[in-house]
Amino acid sequence: MNVWWILACAGLAAQILGSTVSDPDFSRYRGFEFGSSVAAVATMAKTAPSEARTLHRRPALLQDLDWTPSSNDSVAQVVFSFYNDQLFRVVADYASDRTEGMTAAELIEAISDDYGSPAVRTANTRTASRVEAMSGTPLARWEDGGHTVVLYRTSTYPAGFRLIATAVALDGRARQAEAEALRLDARP
Repeated sequence: MNVWWILACAGLAAQILGSTVSDPDFSRYRGFEFGSSVAAVATMAKTAPSEARTLHRRPALLQDLDWTPSSNDSVAQVVFSFYNDQLFRVVADYASDRTEGMTAAELIEAISDDYGSPAVRTANTRTASRVEAMSGTPLARWEDGGHTVVLYRTSTYPAGFRLIATAVALDGRARQAEAEALRLDARP
């Protein structure tokens, strides 16, 4: 009987502890959920949906919405990107005055609190998007199969940090749509 009591208590403790330790949630960045509409993101960012810039209308609607968090935030600027009114990418530039003196390892450790340990570096067979290529040197990558989060050291002066989070499937569709839009725009 004591053995059953111990096993029952151990099971209950594991259940309680397991429920308090959460898995990383890659489907969100700071509460902004991938797949959300321009209106939903604008509302959460306390900005007007009409502030979204239209980049292309065909073959799909591609839009960006800029957001400047509060002045005491470590992030200076965020760009939300939408494919047919669905959030697919978040580009967050860290404020250089807020990260001054921080090493890449310290920032990776801080981000790992939200996303777990970075993925082991492997050869990336996917071509970098225009935004990724312009972002600098990738330092760390987190992924869950459907989403990726990559930390970059920017090549601007002074050097800073940029985080790009994407919903992989929507990002792929947006990249195809952008390539087709550029092809269509180049036609006489």
